[in-house]
Amino acid sequence: MADDNFPGWHGTTIIGVKKGGKVVIAGDGQVSLGQTVIKGSARKVRKLSPGGYEVIAGFAGSTADAFTLLERLEAKLEATPGQLARASVDLAKDWRTDKYLQKLEAMLIVTDGAQLLVITGAGDVLEPENDVAAIGSGGNYALAAARAMMDGGKDAETIAREAMAIAADICVYTNGNLTVEELLQ
Repeated sequence: MADDNFPGWHGTTIIGVKKGGKVVIAGDGQVSLGQTVIKGSARKVRKLSPGGYEVIAGFAGSTADAFTLLERLEAKLEATPGQLARASVDLAKDWRTDKYLQKLEAMLIVTDGAQLLVITGAGDVLEPENDVAAIGSGGNYALAAARAMMDGGKDAETIAREAMAIAADICVYTNGNLTVEELLQ
């Protein structure tokens, strides 16, 4: 019997790539319910602009839970303008300790163009090594593919798109219908 807790969620792949003065977050559009594809064009990567401060966030997991977390992140960013790491740590603390938030099943990749972070419900705020982060059911496939391309001449968007294509070819819960957002460093 499969464990229904983290990291066993199915239904998406999100990747963040930081290279050449740009940070790109890309996500597929597939929403699955069990073995069935419900939607193929969901937007799981979004730009947030609390107080004019641009942040890109991509989410994996429950959509309603992710939107709750994105709203909380926006509030944290409004309280600490220009401080993505601090806002992310504050969100992770709340997520870990608040009885309501503890039940939320999602993960986030966020960037402000300078930092690339993964936020989890376990209270983690992680800055990935090698300037690549990936989450979701196809995350490990996309991560491996992107890391293999980082030393070549490809830019951040190309790496993200090609890594997502590889993940979509391998993971049945990931499709090739991408949303891609980019910020300059």
